[in-house]
Amino acid sequence: MTSTTGAARLTQLMARGVEFLGSEVAILCGAMSWVSERNLVAAMSNAGGFGLIACGAMTPALLDAEIAATKALTDKPFGVNLITMHPQLMELIAVCTRHQVTHVVLAGGLPPAGSLEAIKAGGAKLICFAPALSLAKKLIRSGVDALVVEGMEAGGHIGPVSTSVLAQEILPEVADKVPVFVAGGIGRGEAIAAYLEMGAAGVQLGTRFVCATESIAHPNFKKAFLRASARDAVASVQLDPRLPVIPVRALKNAGGELFSAKQREVALSLDDGKTAMVEAQLQIEHYWAGALRRAVIDGDVEHGSVMAGQSVGMVTKEEPIADIIATLVGEADVALAKRG
Repeated sequence: MTSTTGAARLTQLMARGVEFLGSEVAILCGAMSWVSERNLVAAMSNAGGFGLIACGAMTPALLDAEIAATKALTDKPFGVNLITMHPQLMELIAVCTRHQVTHVVLAGGLPPAGSLEAIKAGGAKLICFAPALSLAKKLIRSGVDALVVEGMEAGGHIGPVSTSVLAQEILPEVADKVPVFVAGGIGRGEAIAAYLEMGAAGVQLGTRFVCATESIAHPNFKKAFLRASARDAVASVQLDPRLPVIPVRALKNAGGELFSAKQREVALSLDDGKTAMVEAQLQIEHYWAGALRRAVIDGDVEHGSVMAGQSVGMVTKEEPIADIIATLVGEADVALAKRG
């Protein structure tokens, strides 16, 4: 059930995000390594949302092929999510420019020197993550086109502050300057409506789309999501203060214990002087990429990493991405109509 009043209000609230993205609704599908590939990205954009390719640890050649394959499946706009610490970041940006990718998301820290300029020079709009108000202001001053404010309820790499607190802190201060997309723990349209009314230009969801019919995630991976409740999605623990481990939220399993063992191994290597700090962080990053692949692609949900946000309890069935978007929009419509 949708209401015309609610629908009109939703269109009005999403107008800025829709214009910025070039999509029908201002809903991004968060970039999830191994999950956000050509099929899910194209399906998301074809359904009126905005898909993002998760580049993760891909080489420039692999990203090149992935963008080309995505373009073969959709003529709608989509973006590419790049990790700031990737050793070949500038080459990856060049690949995006060559393909005339319209939007590039930089995740995992402040844009390294020259990256922001290279993205903008290539004609793409640049979106960055802002985990604090001070960083949001700094990024806006440096020339980013939009921000994603993601709270700790999200799946994958997370910060220490909840979505609701970040949204209250950041939106009133910067939403008039650049479009801000809120992410982390969003599973229903009522929450989307609330963040839009607070000044967000749109939202980003990841967990909600993992069990889309078009998602290539292994049936075991999807089954783990369908069985899980919010409290099953836990954050990993940093064992050594010297190790710059960004906590990761995933479903509880033996893989979490394996990660602790990996941290101890890397910390010992640091102690012995065998590994430099940057190399240590890359080892941790590669560990996650491998563990995630084991779960998503191979279906080893016990020893792999089943990255999931706390909204996982709201994922109750496998369904087409267009149906998920229609449900979210319908819930938002009704919520806005009730508020009058």
